[in-house]
Amino acid sequence: MTESQTSNRSFPTQEKPNKDYSDRPNYRLYMSIQANLKEVLADLPSGVRLVAVSKFHPNESIEEAYTAGQRIFGESKVQEMTQKYETLPKDIEWHFIGHLQTNKIKYMAPYVAMIHAVDSMKLLHEIDKQGEKSGRVIPCLLQLHVAKEETKFGFTPDECRTLVADREWKKLAHIRICGLMCMASNTDDMAQVRSEFHLAYELFKELKTGTFANAPYFKECSWGMSHDYPIAIEEGSTLIRVGSKIFGERVY
Repeated sequence: MTESQTSNRSFPTQEKPNKDYSDRPNYRLYMSIQANLKEVLADLPSGVRLVAVSKFHPNESIEEAYTAGQRIFGESKVQEMTQKYETLPKDIEWHFIGHLQTNKIKYMAPYVAMIHAVDSMKLLHEIDKQGEKSGRVIPCLLQLHVAKEETKFGFTPDECRTLVADREWKKLAHIRICGLMCMASNTDDMAQVRSEFHLAYELFKELKTGTFANAPYFKECSWGMSHDYPIAIEEGSTLIRVGSKIFGERVY
């Protein structure tokens, strides 16, 4: 299927789970993604949304998830996300979940629904600049570094407190800080994972009752992935980022 054919396809909003899809060319792929989505969504209480992490997966897989009813997708490469934005249905919410370079923001500023991984004031300034050029206010999450790994990015809790208290960000009219994001350590020790999510949630509550007490938009906690999202939900997550559990292993 060409990109022009893809962009002209008509996608139903929702298809009934008991419909017969056996004549579809991608029957096995669709039924697998549909079943996986259903399983993940069944775990989500009210107020928790799913970001289907589609990075490195082809348009075909995203189309199948879209047909099954999913609307929020997460990408970590600006070029890949922009290509998908240009060819897939326009009511998709594209969330950027990767480490972001300032020189790439201009390409996604016109359409990105949320940027999850803001880890510097410099980045906020550039998002604001590109938001102004695009005539948009861009929702952002501050990324926390709570994991026991040096390879992870983000503010320490104290650095986050300092940034929020300084209030330089309040001068930026084209960004909106909507909450916090974090990644737990890559470990099988679920007690450690829980403690890291708990630390992030405690900081969120501190900021929510302090600086952001009168900001109803400050409500998002983005943590939890395929292997740990049930714990993340118990520790306050409102946005879980799940990829392999829905789409299978990534295609690099």
